[in-house]
Amino acid sequence: MSQTAIRSLADHFLEHVQRQPDAPALIWEGEPISYRELQDLCSSSFAELQDARLREDRPVGIRAKKSPEAIGLILACLRAGRSFLLPSIELAPETLAQLFAQAGTSQVLSPHGPRSESAASLRALVDDARGAPDAPGSEWPPVGGGEDVTFMLTTSGSTGLPKIVPLTASGVDAFTDWAAEQFEIAPGTVVANYAPLNFDLCLLDIWTTLKHGGTVAMVDQDRATQGAYLADLVNDNQVNVLQAVPMLYRLLIDVNREDGRTFPSVKHVITTGDKIPATSLAELPKLFPRARFYNIYGCTETNDSLIHEFKGLAEGNVPSNVPVGQPIPGVIARVQQEDGTALEGPGTGEFMVWTPFQTRGYLKSSLNEGKFVTLADDGGRTYYKSGDIVRRHEDGTLTLEGRADFYVKVRGVRVSTQVVEQAIQEHPAVVEVAVIAVPDELAGARLHAQVRREADVKLNSLMLRQHCATRLARTEMPSTIEIVTEPLPKTSTGKVDRKAVAAALERSRANG
Repeated sequence: MSQTAIRSLADHFLEHVQRQPDAPALIWEGEPISYRELQDLCSSSFAELQDARLREDRPVGIRAKKSPEAIGLILACLRAGRSFLLPSIELAPETLAQLFAQAGTSQVLSPHGPRSESAASLRALVDDARGAPDAPGSEWPPVGGGEDVTFMLTTSGSTGLPKIVPLTASGVDAFTDWAAEQFEIAPGTVVANYAPLNFDLCLLDIWTTLKHGGTVAMVDQDRATQGAYLADLVNDNQVNVLQAVPMLYRLLIDVNREDGRTFPSVKHVITTGDKIPATSLAELPKLFPRARFYNIYGCTETNDSLIHEFKGLAEGNVPSNVPVGQPIPGVIARVQQEDGTALEGPGTGEFMVWTPFQTRGYLKSSLNEGKFVTLADDGGRTYYKSGDIVRRHEDGTLTLEGRADFYVKVRGVRVSTQVVEQAIQEHPAVVEVAVIAVPDELAGARLHAQVRREADVKLNSLMLRQHCATRLARTEMPSTIEIVTEPLPKTSTGKVDRKAVAAALERSRANG
């Protein structure tokens, strides 16, 4: 891959700097940052990169909270043709150090320069991680070589140390072009960015928008759960495209109930990251009277894979099981049965996918086994095994049945905790729910449900059991139901944090 291709996104950005220097590139804390001003931030970071005399054969690490300066630093890396690792700012310093050491980074940067206090202190931890007796060697370059890699993101780390996911310049280029066409992102388009800077949703929110000359209205992560602030950001900036996890829409629904506010400027509403409850989905047309509505399915390893456009929501055509959709153009989906063969026609199986945007594999190649699978019966194409169990319907649409690793044995019967969550979520008084498996000597596991109810709405465990009795098998019924009024703990990407719920329950049991 040529250096020109690596700098493709940066080159497109520079074209907009020349064509529309005074147009807003970002909106941050209520203030516009023009394309010229963002280019100045980029140039400043680029000069610091040059002065730092970094090794050309190694990626750099970026530790950055969302800000215009952070965007400028990433643009500078793209302009310089540098691969960079961009993990979550919320990770513990020791975890960050292990990731930067694994990637073999030549330097850890922050938006305030490579010699800033935060970067320097983390650098010392990286050196310690490399010097540890059991430290793994650097995994750079990634599978297929490193010359085409730009962004390196990480998985959530829900099963241990996050996995590093190198993305190719060509993959990012293909995705940002698809997203711009699909959601009409061009000069004058305002796109809200709700996700943290390290999250793959930013490839649409930020990088598609800047590549195609639009304006990014950035949400301050410290205020991401403040409904009134979010409503003001959408309306004050006349946002046209809104992509977010279900939590944001829940917050805007609450605002609408309080003061009747709607968001008529929004043309495209995208739900992603987690299944949106049908009760929330039904209210979206009232909030966004001029919008089209979509559900998008994807993951860091493949980027977006499936898309479903909802039709007739305003007329009450609300599906109880939200479709994850059909393949995006160029994407090849496979539903694999337990015997390893591809499912033909309707039925269930594990979702496997190949996309034009996907990584070639994790940076640590030993993690690829069982996740990236080359199939001889499909021309040698390499698929990503998602671990998601899906159902294909007669029309080809897919719905998510649950994660393979969310299946547990209750009294010898295989049960999906996500199916139980979905059934509980269908109750109109339920805001959010987490179902976890608790070890049990007799049953193997028993289910505990923590349920947040609507404020000022009567709801008790007996009412929920009666509700679930018509939807769930006996083995799927939770043994205990805990009803709360406070929001459930969330991950950094806005999903319900089931691990935190389980840990809190364990502490409660230990304390009697």
